[in-house]
Amino acid sequence: MTLLHGFELISDRSVPELNTRARMWRHVGSGAQLLSLENDDENKVFGITFATPPADSTGIAHIMEHSVLCGSRKYPVKEPFVELLKGSLKTFLNAMTFPDKTTYPVASQNAQDLYNLADVYLDAVFYPNITPYTLKQEGWHYELDEHDGPLTYKGVVFNEMKGAYSDPEGLLFRRVEQALFPDTVYGVDSGGDPAEIPNLTYEQFKEFHDRYYHPSNALIYFYGDDDPEERLRFLDGYLKDFERQDVALAIEDQAPFDAPRRATFPFASGDGDETGRAMLTVNWIVADALDYDAVLALSILAHILIGTPASPLRKALIDSGLGEDLVGAGLEADVRQSYFSTGLKGVAPENVERVEALVLDTLRDLARDGIDPEMIEASVNTTEFALRENNTGAYPRGLVLMIRALRTWLYGGDPLAPLAFEAPLAALKDRLAADPRLFEGLIQRHLLDNTHRITVIMQPDPDLGPQLEARERARLDEARASMSEDDLRRVQEETQTLKAMQETPDPPEALATIPSLTLDDLDRKIKTIPCEELALAETTVLYHDLFTNGIAYLDLGFDLHSLPQDYLPYVSLFGRALLEMGAATQDYVKLAQRIGRKTGGIHPTAFTSALPHDANGTAWLFLRGKATVENVDELLAILRDVLLAARLDNRERFRQIVLEEKADQEASLVPMGHAAVAGRLKARFSAADWAAEQFSGIDYLFFLRELAQQIDQDWPPVQAALEAMREMLLNRRAMVANVTLDRAGWSAIQPALEDFLAGLPVAERTLYPWQAPEAQDDEGLVIPAQVNYVGKAGNLYDLGYGLDGSSMVITNFLRATWLWERVRVHGGAYGGFCQFDRQSGFFGYVSYRDPNLLDTLNVYDQAGRFLRELSIDQDELVKSIVGAIGNLDAYQLPDAKGFTSLARYLLGETDEERQRLRDEVFDTTLDDFKRFGEVLDELAEVGQVVVLGGAEAIARANAAHGGFLRVTKVL
Repeated sequence: MTLLHGFELISDRSVPELNTRARMWRHVGSGAQLLSLENDDENKVFGITFATPPADSTGIAHIMEHSVLCGSRKYPVKEPFVELLKGSLKTFLNAMTFPDKTTYPVASQNAQDLYNLADVYLDAVFYPNITPYTLKQEGWHYELDEHDGPLTYKGVVFNEMKGAYSDPEGLLFRRVEQALFPDTVYGVDSGGDPAEIPNLTYEQFKEFHDRYYHPSNALIYFYGDDDPEERLRFLDGYLKDFERQDVALAIEDQAPFDAPRRATFPFASGDGDETGRAMLTVNWIVADALDYDAVLALSILAHILIGTPASPLRKALIDSGLGEDLVGAGLEADVRQSYFSTGLKGVAPENVERVEALVLDTLRDLARDGIDPEMIEASVNTTEFALRENNTGAYPRGLVLMIRALRTWLYGGDPLAPLAFEAPLAALKDRLAADPRLFEGLIQRHLLDNTHRITVIMQPDPDLGPQLEARERARLDEARASMSEDDLRRVQEETQTLKAMQETPDPPEALATIPSLTLDDLDRKIKTIPCEELALAETTVLYHDLFTNGIAYLDLGFDLHSLPQDYLPYVSLFGRALLEMGAATQDYVKLAQRIGRKTGGIHPTAFTSALPHDANGTAWLFLRGKATVENVDELLAILRDVLLAARLDNRERFRQIVLEEKADQEASLVPMGHAAVAGRLKARFSAADWAAEQFSGIDYLFFLRELAQQIDQDWPPVQAALEAMREMLLNRRAMVANVTLDRAGWSAIQPALEDFLAGLPVAERTLYPWQAPEAQDDEGLVIPAQVNYVGKAGNLYDLGYGLDGSSMVITNFLRATWLWERVRVHGGAYGGFCQFDRQSGFFGYVSYRDPNLLDTLNVYDQAGRFLRELSIDQDELVKSIVGAIGNLDAYQLPDAKGFTSLARYLLGETDEERQRLRDEVFDTTLDDFKRFGEVLDELAEVGQVVVLGGAEAIARANAAHGGFLRVTKVL
C-alpha cells in the first residue's frame, strides 16, 4: 500500500482523453477522498464538496454555503470571500448549492494563489465562525428599526430566493424535481422556499454543519499542473486533526410510480396577454446516475429529440403552434437518478391537454416508424465533437470536469466514468452499428413503457404575487402581535446589533491574516495573442497561430453599419434565419443535420462597442463556426450555402423563430434583470450600445411582440427586410474573417478560405451613421417580481474624467467594499455591482434581486464620498491591484483568445495602449481613488435611473420621490 502524507493510494490511472494522470487517494485518519488529476493545464482547480441532503425547504444547505464563507478560525474577518475577490488572480471563485450537494471550487493560473484560495476555503468549511448573527445576515431575520415601525424579513438568501421564485422557468425546474422525486431529498428545495426559510432555527443550522461538514463526508479535488505531492502535504495539514466518522448520506432512489401522474402549480404573472399563458413539461426518471453507458446514450437521445431545430420532437412541438418555445431541462444528469424533461411554454390554457398528447404521440411515431439516420449521425457527431474539444467557455476546464465527476462520485461510483469517454462512446457506436434501431428502443423502454412519468403544468396567476406579499405581511403581523414588549425590544436591539456588526470594519490584524500575493508575484508585461492581418479576396483576414488540437475556429463578421438603423431590430433574427430556415435545396431540418454531421456547430453572435473617437462605434454580426481541419471544406460549403442561398421566404419558420426569441427574452427578465437594466442604461450613452438594445434588450422585446403580429398580417415587408439585409451585409469588402488554428492547419485551409471569400459578392463599401434618440426620463419597468433590479449611470468622460488604468483597481475595490457591504450585506440584495466601459465612458451601478429601491439609489449616490474619504493602507491597495490584474489576465481557451484578439482589432486597441493601462494599474495611488470619487459625486447629481421591478415597489418609490420614474409595463 502506498502511503504518503497520511493518504493511501486507491487507484492510479491514465485518462488519455484528457491527457491526464488520475490518482484516487483516501486520507487514512479522516476518511476524506481525493481525486488528483495531474496534467499540463496551467488553469489549476481545487474544490471540496459535501453531500448535503436537506430534510426540508428552509434553504439550510444554501444558507450554510453562504455562511461558512463569513469568517473562520484562521481568518477571523467578516467576509474572507470578499477579501479574496478583491485581491486574487482567481479565474474562478464561488460556491454552489445543488439539490443534494454543496461544492466550493476555486481556480487560478498561479500555484501560490491557488493554495491561498484553497487554504481560506478549507478553514472556512471546517472551522467557520457560525453565530446566530451569521444566520440572520445570510439567511433570515426579523428587522425592526423603530419600536412602532413595521416588522420585516431581511436576509441575503431570503431575497435571493424571492427572486428565484419570481422566475417562472426556474420555478418550473424546482416543481418538476419535487414532483418527480416526492419521497427523496429532491422533493424539497435545497435553495429555500421563501415561505419556509423563516422556519429555520439556529440550532438546526448549527447541527447541519456539525453533521455534514466533516472530512468523512468530503470529496476533495485537484486539477492542473501544480505539484501533486504538495497537494497531499497541504491537505494533510487540515485533515490530520479529524477522526473518521460515519456520515449517513440519505440520498435514496425514488420508488417508481405505478402509473403516470399529473401536477399543476401556479406562477406569478402579469395581468396582460403577454404572460397569461401556461407552461407544460412531460418528465420521466430514466437512468441510474452510476450507469454511465445509459446516461451517455440517453444524452445523445435527448439531443436527437430536442437538441436542434431539426430534432423531431422539438420540431413537432414548435410546428404545432401550441406554444412559443421549448421549455424543460432536457436530460438532467446532476442528480441520483437522471431524468428527461421537455414541453412548451406560452401555451394557451385550452391547449394544455394537446401538448401532453403531442409529446407522447410523437414519441410513439418515432419508436414505430424510426428516426432519420442523418439525425442520429448528427447527434452522435455533435456529442463526440463536444467531448473531444472539451470547450468549457469561460469556465475552467478542471471545474467542469469536477462537476461531471461528481455525477457518479457523490453516489459511491467511479468519478472517472463520466470523464473517460472513449470506451463507452466506442461501445455505443458498436451497439448502434449492430442495431440501427438502438435509439428507437431507448424511446420505447425509457419513455413510452416507463410508468414513472409526471406531467407538470404551470398555470399563470396574476393574483399570486399580491397574494404572496399579503401572506408574508400577515405572517409578520401575526408574529408581531404574538411578541411581548420585551420581545419587540429584543428584535430592535438585534437589528441594531447586526447593523453595527456589519458597519464595523475588520481590524487590520485580522485583515492581515488573509493570504495575498505581492506586486512582485505579478507580471508587469501584458499578455499578447499572436495576430497576423492579411487580405484575401479583398477581405480582411486575421489569423491567430495557436494550438487548437486539430480544430479550426472561423468567425465571419459582417459590418452592421452597412445597414440603415431601421433594420437593426432584425439583426438577431437575421443571424438565426441564415442558419435555421434552410438553404439552397435543403430545408432547415436537413441543413441542421448537415451542420451537426460535419462541423462542431455554427452560431450567430453580435459584437458592439462604442469607440473613444468615433460617434458611430463599431458593430458586427458574426457567424462563428468550428470544424476539424479535415472538415473545413464542409464548413465552408455550408457557410457558402447559408450566405448565398438561405431560404428567407419561409414565413412559418420565421414566425417560429420570432416567437422563440420573444419567449426567451421574456423568460430572461427575472433571472437576468440586472443585465437588462445595464443594457438599457448603456443604450443612453452611445450609438453602438443603443443599437445593441434594439436587437438584444427590452426594446427588442417590444419589437418582437409587434413583429409577431405583423408576420401574420403583412408578411411581404418582413421578408423584404430580410432580403435587403442579406444584400447589404454580404459584401466581402465590408467583412472580416477571423481564424484561430496552428500554423500547419492554417497552411492546409488557407487556399480553401480564399476561394470561399472570392465567391462572395463584392461592392463599394457604404456605411450608415445611426442616430440614437436623446436622453430619456428615469424609467420604472414593471414585471411580476418580488424583488428589484436598480440601476443608475452616467458618462464619466462628459463629466471631465480622463481614462486611467487606475479605474480598473477602483471599480474592483468599489464592488467588493461599498457596494457589497451596503447593497448586499446591509440591504439584503443578492448583489450590487458597478461597471466602467473605457470605450464609451459609461459608468453604471446595478443591483440584483434587491428588496430595496430608493435606499439602493442612495447607496450609489454616496459612493463618491466613500472614495473621497477613504483611508486604506498599502496592503489593501496592493490587494486591489492584484485583483485588477487578475481580471485583466483572465484565462481563455484558444477560440476565446482568437476572438479577444479580433475584438481588440475592431476596437483599435494596441499593445502599447494596453501596456500603458497596465502600468497605470500598478501605479495606482489613494489619490486616484479620491479623484474618481469626485467624478462619482457629479454622477450622483446628473446620473440616469432605470429600475426593473414589481409594480408596488415602483409605485412606492414614485410616491415618496415625486413620481420621478416613468412607468412602463414590460410583463
